[in-house]
Amino acid sequence: MKKPLALMIAMMMLIVTACGGNSGSDAETVDADAKDTVTVWTYPVHGTYEDELKELIADFNQEHPHITVEYEMLTWAEGPKKFDVALNAGNPPDLYFHSVDGAYVKTGLALELDSYLTDEIKNDYVPGTLELGQIQGKQYGLPLYQFQWAWGGNKRILEEAGIDWKQIQQEGWTWSEFNEAAAKLTGTAPDGTTQYALVTDGTSLDFIEMLTRNNGMPDVLNASGEFQWNDHRILDTLTFIDNLIDQGYMPKETAAIAPAKRTDMFYAGQAAIISKALPYYDVMIQNRNKDIDAGTVQGEKIEFVLLPVPHNDGAEPKTTMGGEGYVAFKQKNDKGEQHAKNTFLVMEALSGAKAGNSANELVLPFVRNSQAEYFEGKGLGTPDTIEAANMMAEHIEIPVTLSLDIDKSAQQKQFKEQVVKPNIQALFSGEKTPEQIAEDFKAKAEQMLK
Repeated sequence: MKKPLALMIAMMMLIVTACGGNSGSDAETVDADAKDTVTVWTYPVHGTYEDELKELIADFNQEHPHITVEYEMLTWAEGPKKFDVALNAGNPPDLYFHSVDGAYVKTGLALELDSYLTDEIKNDYVPGTLELGQIQGKQYGLPLYQFQWAWGGNKRILEEAGIDWKQIQQEGWTWSEFNEAAAKLTGTAPDGTTQYALVTDGTSLDFIEMLTRNNGMPDVLNASGEFQWNDHRILDTLTFIDNLIDQGYMPKETAAIAPAKRTDMFYAGQAAIISKALPYYDVMIQNRNKDIDAGTVQGEKIEFVLLPVPHNDGAEPKTTMGGEGYVAFKQKNDKGEQHAKNTFLVMEALSGAKAGNSANELVLPFVRNSQAEYFEGKGLGTPDTIEAANMMAEHIEIPVTLSLDIDKSAQQKQFKEQVVKPNIQALFSGEKTPEQIAEDFKAKAEQMLK
């Protein structure tokens, strides 16, 4: 009797083990077609982007009806702050429209995408553009277009002052040459108010960053993480800006000028040149001119001229460019691998061929071959603007943050917010001299950029 009893026990153990194994396997099996929701936070990338986004989502849901895409359209003014709060709380959206940032990776919540990228997707990207969504070689975002920062001019005012804007587009210009032009461009606007050579807003760092890049400094740090704003180059840049205000080429109230006010001044003919200007201003101003013709907007019609940012005498011209698109995130309470895969599916849908309309609307270089093919012959910018943008792209300055380790990238971001921004506003308002600011940069860098 012992032998049959032992056999029965052994058989029972096999059955239990088998059942236990099957149970574990079932628990680990994920239903790829289970209902899921992917959240997207984005911005009004161009005038009709929300309509475009709805259409892209509708196309996606035809193939993936089980995935619900919930989007929120943020404002440019408040959106970044809202996102930072969500990220710091460990609950960012699955997809966020932005450039990739080492500070995001440092949180541990940025989703690495390399395992989801197929060869087909990789080969669709124009060489050098997929890298604009990488931090130290790892993919965290899919760029939608290559952004490009420039200055923009009012063609009438430039030509009345005898400024050869076509030559500037083709050959660039130095700070000395800009100062000579600025003296001619400063005067009285048609409405009797002051006409400034240049207007920028006092709330962002775009202006100082464009100028420092055109004076041999890629950013606060270089690609090796070495502090750059610590010698004559930063002092020269600050002095150049200070002189523009002292000479009356820029408004003395620049520190208080908001982006919308800056644009209004340009529209009113109170500024010959606006910084920063995107190639998209060409389309935006064309649409405004149509509204003026239709009688729905009052004002002078403007012909837009895209201009490169001037560079210091002896320095190389540089164009501030990079990739903007969607960056993927997971949450503190991780939703699992299938949710990550679904997030990537949505990301790809919002970045594919049809999504190239954003680059087309913004008059920016396409990042994918399929986008260029889809919108071939449908360009919205004027030939002059498209040609100027292409020439400026030959002098691209790749964003330093893509090369920095995540700690250095986070330190640079903190330095800009806590040190650079208040100092630049103090420069605009005349509260501090260029020398005082340059010294403050060096002192604070010793404390913060180690």
